[in-house]
Formats: sequence, structure tokens, C-alpha cells
Amino acid sequence: MSEAPSSDFPLFPLGIVALPHESIPLHIFEDRYRRMIERCLAAEQGALEQEFGIVWLSQEELKPIGCACTIEEVLERLEDGRLNILVRGTRPFRLLQRQDELPFPAGVVEFLHDERPEELDREAAGAARELYRELVREATDRELEAPELERLDSYSMAATVEFAVEAKQELLELRSENARLRLLAELLQSALERLDLVERAQARALSNGKVRFG
Repeated sequence: MSEAPSSDFPLFPLGIVALPHESIPLHIFEDRYRRMIERCLAAEQGALEQEFGIVWLSQEELKPIGCACTIEEVLERLEDGRLNILVRGTRPFRLLQRQDELPFPAGVVEFLHDERPEELDREAAGAARELYRELVREATDRELEAPELERLDSYSMAATVEFAVEAKQELLELRSENARLRLLAELLQSALERLDLVERAQARALSNGKVRFG
């Protein structure tokens, strides 16, 4: 059963895309967004977990699919009222209608779920997880063990990799875990290829154009 649409949902149009499980630092300086964040903080103190939504404001449009976020930590409060906060993505939503009566951007939204229950594509999941393990190994020297990998879904893996905003938006809009896993595998493969090119370029720079054989 789908949830009823939520009204007065705070919106933060930005030039970024947030994904569920992703941690994002934000600098809040405009008065309307300071009011929005203070309202969210007040709601949390009242034992109500108040979310707000990050929506990608691209050059063409405000995207209709965004990601709800909660505030994990207030990192810094500056004397002039500005805030540095850390937020975490929670769940995707669709913006149904903008609302202009509040002192900050808001709208009527519906929270999104995958379209129908489906059996996990083990091949797609295995491919994405192996590529993710390889990328983590190459980028950080950390070796992920099989039990840890098995717990990771598409969003959990994608949330730790800095993909282009277009790719993240596409992941956010897909309503199938298997489809997200397949797309994620393609993105991870491309990331590994770019990482390899960077490492080769750095090696060439260190060698002053000469190939070293030991």
C-alpha cells in the first residue's frame, strides 16, 4: 500500500544529487534555508524525525525526483547564523506540486518504492559487488570481505562513489533494484577504467616520460 502524499515538505534545490545512505556536507547561508534547517532541527528535538528533500536543479529544470535527507550532525554554527551540517539521504520521492506559502521552498511529495517485488538478480548483484570490491581495493587498499559485500545494495555502494550528477539521478529514478545493479555495474566499470588512466598518467609524470623497468 502506497503512502499518502506529504504536503509542506521542505525542498532544497541544489546542483547536486543525493542518494539514499549517502552522507553530504552542506553549508547553509541563505535565510530561507536557515529557517528550513532550524525547523527540521526543532522537529527532531520534538522526537519527530523531520526530513527535507534535495532536488537537482540542473541547467534545464528542477528534476521531479529527489532524495529525502535527515540531519546527522550540526558541524558548526557561525556567529552570523550560517550553518555547516552533515546530512544523510534516506529515500527517493517525487515532487507533485510546488508550494509557495511557506518561508522556504516546499512542495507536495510522494515517497517512492520499487514498482513490484522481484527476485534479486544474483548475477547482476554479484557483478556489481565484485566491481565495487575492486574499486575500493584500488582506491583505498581496503579489502571488503564477502559477508560485508552481501549486505550492500545498489544505493549503499553508489553512495560512497563520486559519480556524475546525471548518473546519480538515473540511479535515483530507477524503480527496480535489479536495474540499479546493472547500471551501477556499468558505472563502476567506467570508474575503474578512469582510475587506471589516472594511475598511468601519474606514473608517466613521475618517470619524466621514460618507461621504467625496475
